Amino acid sequence: MTTRRSFLAGLAAAGLCPRPTWADAGAPAYLSAAKMPDGRYSLVGLTTRGSELFRLPIPARGHAAAAHPERPEAVAFARRPGTFAVVVDCAAGRQTALLAAPEGRHFYGHGTFSRDGSLLYTVENDYNAPRGVVSVWEVGSGYLRLGEFPSGGIGPHDIRLMPDGETFVVANGGIETHPDSGRTKLNLGTMKPNLTYLRADGTILEQVELDHHIHRNSIRHLALSPDGLVAFAMQWEGDTARHPPLVGTHRRGEAPRLFQAAESVHREMRGYAGSVAYADGKVAITSPRGGMVQVFDVETGDCTGVHRLADVCGLSSGPGGFTVTTGTGEISVLGTTGLRWETTLACQWDNHLVAIA
Repeated sequence: MTTRRSFLAGLAAAGLCPRPTWADAGAPAYLSAAKMPDGRYSLVGLTTRGSELFRLPIPARGHAAAAHPERPEAVAFARRPGTFAVVVDCAAGRQTALLAAPEGRHFYGHGTFSRDGSLLYTVENDYNAPRGVVSVWEVGSGYLRLGEFPSGGIGPHDIRLMPDGETFVVANGGIETHPDSGRTKLNLGTMKPNLTYLRADGTILEQVELDHHIHRNSIRHLALSPDGLVAFAMQWEGDTARHPPLVGTHRRGEAPRLFQAAESVHREMRGYAGSVAYADGKVAITSPRGGMVQVFDVETGDCTGVHRLADVCGLSSGPGGFTVTTGTGEISVLGTTGLRWETTLACQWDNHLVAIA
């Protein structure tokens, strides 16, 4: 007698069984790691209105996630200097693979898929070298690690696939760390953060560094516009009496542009931008230390909005404005004049809110 399982297997083998999509997981708009009231950690799927669609366990505190471009699958990365990344089937609600950083490496909490979803790229610290690397994982073989190539700097914290589907941009934060020293920063006097554009074979196409007088401004997080403008958020590792810009944009072949709000407001960010997002000609950054979101006009560089939210860090573009999350469990959408709506879930949202394209 033909069973349902064997029947479906036959359909799949014949290419007739429909492949699962993100709709099978409830069509989430966002993913975020969170700490739950019982102390456990989860990856959570959210709607555009902040409703929870699913909650999947992860082994320890998460940082960010990478969403597969087609099927309901996500990779949740450990917070730096974590060595694990969990692959979860968001429709079935189960773990399907566990990635381990190679010996002498740790993840930085970010990764990205190739356009067709066949490969995953992760940024890692080769801490005995020291240097940054990008590892390549084959999705179809259960996330077999195929190889690696240099990231173009030290401390590659974030990586994004450019709109051309072939070029990557890496935020090399410039900070040397080693697990034997915990999260201690070992090279602040000589750090050289950069943006590196490179191909999947490791060929470096372009590198951009900041001026020397702000070389301690660590480039950490990235956001992209549809036409390839890169927005980047920074964290100042220098003299606390100084308050350099914390956000900038860059287009290949041009010099970077840095934006800053009025000094009295900018100082409240306390040298720390936690996330960055781009939407409709605007770029926004968050600061959990300052409890603030700042929004800038990309063309003019003017600060067009300042919003105060306690422990705010997660940030993404969304319908009606920028969607933000806080360590107090709040989810809000910021319009041009303030909060358009807000809701709260019983959890502590971690650093990043990842939009599912």
